[in-house]
Amino acid sequence: DRWVLQADLGHALRNGELSLHFQPQAEINGRIFGFEALMRWTHPTRGAISPDAFIPLAEASDIILDMSAWVLKEACRTAAGWTHPLTVAVNLSPIQFQHGELPLLIQQTLIDTGLPPSRLELEITEGILLGDFAHIVGLLRRIKAMGVRIAMDDFGTGYSSLSYLQAFPFDKIKIDKSFVQSIGRTEQATTIIRAVIGLCRGLGIPVIAEGVETEEQRSFLAQEHCTEIQGYIIGRPAPIQVYSKVVDSLAPASTT
Repeated sequence: DRWVLQADLGHALRNGELSLHFQPQAEINGRIFGFEALMRWTHPTRGAISPDAFIPLAEASDIILDMSAWVLKEACRTAAGWTHPLTVAVNLSPIQFQHGELPLLIQQTLIDTGLPPSRLELEITEGILLGDFAHIVGLLRRIKAMGVRIAMDDFGTGYSSLSYLQAFPFDKIKIDKSFVQSIGRTEQATTIIRAVIGLCRGLGIPVIAEGVETEEQRSFLAQEHCTEIQGYIIGRPAPIQVYSKVVDSLAPASTT
């Protein structure tokens, strides 16, 4: 079944089965400043396929390269058409750092779509840095030199190393939703969140907490001086048309 699904995935891009959903990112008070672009696949017979199911299949082959390039271009093209200059965040796959010329792809995409580099944020996971560290940091520095921002996603869930924060000037750290959703339930999670926020504040790195769903979670994060959040409390991933009033307004929207 996995083999058949992987074969179908090879045709998904050509057949127009892939699409993007956008989830808003906001300041702690609910003021939306940008969106994260998330890939979705609607199979012609199976319907919606979870990204947790098809992304690993794509990364097991070179299909992920074409898919990731499509996501980057489609996200930048979409954001370039917004009336208000909100930011757009795009996830990079570890495979993209192993094949091809990633900085050139990003540069050409920005040129083709007309999106200012300052409005693009690229999210990477800690696992990417486990490869040829010097080479990968070199690629990240070339990308950052364009004016594009680099965020570390899912911080604390993989191979966290403080040396990463010392070796590369990340523009943002994302606290993983597994910690956020444990707020009020486990003291370990709240302690870790406090530690990450305090560390990043000391380093001058902005922090965004993902997976925020309740007012209790938002209140705790506000008390700990976390300035940015993402999650259902702000908005669910959806086609950008759902957020037309936000992206076409003259000022960023607020959920409060």
